[in-house]
Amino acid sequence: MDSTLSRTPQQKQINPWLIAVTVMLATFLEVLDTSVANVALPHIAGDLSAGVDESTWVLTSYLVSNAIVLPLTGWLSSLFGRKRFFMVCVALFTVCSFLCGIAPSLGLLVFFRILQGAGGGALQPISQAILVESFPKEKQGMAMAVYGMGVVVAPVVGPTLGAGSRTTTPGDGFFSSTFRSG
Repeated sequence: MDSTLSRTPQQKQINPWLIAVTVMLATFLEVLDTSVANVALPHIAGDLSAGVDESTWVLTSYLVSNAIVLPLTGWLSSLFGRKRFFMVCVALFTVCSFLCGIAPSLGLLVFFRILQGAGGGALQPISQAILVESFPKEKQGMAMAVYGMGVVVAPVVGPTLGAGSRTTTPGDGFFSSTFRSG
């Protein structure tokens, strides 16, 4: 029997720090988007001719959708595979960010925020699972620290971007900025 037939092809090794930065950036954008929308809520209400109480559905719909997907993340990632599920979540989150930016009505904005929350809800737990899977046990703490820095910085940067996007960008700059970054 030929020994070349029994060999399995070697998978190309990817630097785990590149993986860490990638999953951190995706989670950073998800957390950033939440804090940006909080600051921009009065402007959303004004742009869509809605009351502040009606416009809070923009936040509530996202958070409820996010909370529904969060506990399903482990099951969905085992069903579809971590990498594939992560990529689908990033794509869904990014496309829905664009759709939120062009939504002409509050109803459509709320609908797109529900879809965006479904994509963003799994990003934090799946990112952490990918990090644990990518690093050896002795480096997992450092990887989680780097990941944590991105997650902690996003709510600090978000309000500044949320306020700044309304003064410098015509249209719905706060959702479009997430789309451009994704």
